[in-house]
Amino acid sequence: MKFIISSSKNAYYNIASEEYLLNQSDDIFYLYQNAPAVIVGINQNTLAEVNYDYIRNNDIKVVRRLSGGGAVYHDLGNINFCFIIRNGKKNDNGFEKYTKPIIDVLKTLGVEAKLEGRNDLTIDGKKFSGNAKYICGDDLLQHGTILFNSKLEDIVSILNVDPDKFKDKAVKSVKSRVTNVSDYLKEPITIDMFINQIVNHLKLLYPEAREYRFSFKEKNEILKLQLNRYFQWDWNYGKTVLYNYAKSIRTKGGTIEVKMIVNKGYIKYLDFFGDFFTKKDIDDFKKIFIDIPHDYNNINDILTQYPATDFFENINNDDILSIIF
Repeated sequence: MKFIISSSKNAYYNIASEEYLLNQSDDIFYLYQNAPAVIVGINQNTLAEVNYDYIRNNDIKVVRRLSGGGAVYHDLGNINFCFIIRNGKKNDNGFEKYTKPIIDVLKTLGVEAKLEGRNDLTIDGKKFSGNAKYICGDDLLQHGTILFNSKLEDIVSILNVDPDKFKDKAVKSVKSRVTNVSDYLKEPITIDMFINQIVNHLKLLYPEAREYRFSFKEKNEILKLQLNRYFQWDWNYGKTVLYNYAKSIRTKGGTIEVKMIVNKGYIKYLDFFGDFFTKKDIDDFKKIFIDIPHDYNNINDILTQYPATDFFENINNDDILSIIF
């Protein structure tokens, strides 16, 4: 087994690294931290999982991973661990085997944790770790989070989405009460000390393991994968099921409501309703958005060319952006 501790804090790079390592030949334990980012499951509607205004205003990355499960928030108070096991599919019988090392490390620190439900690790009934897996041929990738001293208030702000805005069949995240490991430690330690505890325990479990660092060539391969997949809007947002979107706001020009049908990230139907007044036929305005990505930057560019004030009385571009996201 190879032990790799990532030197990068870039979520695009680290999620790309998992896919790169999955396509290699060794058993691997990969550990990393990310600067603030939301990581969504392969079967999720990204916009329905995140508070889009918050992540845009705070420059928070959004990355879709290969595995299923729900959306999770990463920051530098969170640790992410990943096991990649060759021929692991034949011995795959749940999440217990590759979460037990984390439970055992916590036990040595006087913290009683356990695997609850399908894939969560908890302390006193509160979740501190969500886990997911991906099968590729006969190989198994299982990864999880560890909230050590994350900003829990950010999790609420980022993953708290109005459920009435989206109607779809995508997998929804299950909301849980969350907690930090650091709150339960009898003696305070730093996150780096905790990481060392995990690594040392894994070395005892896998005495044949060796520490490994990516070569220059491997880093370039990961960067290509990052650029071509994980940095792309089509992967992170566009790869989603058909959904209906609806939202209503009050503006200086009156109440305006939008209804949209979006398929694979592209707007296929859009209509406005409300008690607003128009300057000219807004059917021409609606047509502008058809087959355009449901993406803030694209729509902002369109509104620069076709300002809302040309069509509505006292309704501006910011109002339209606010209602569409």
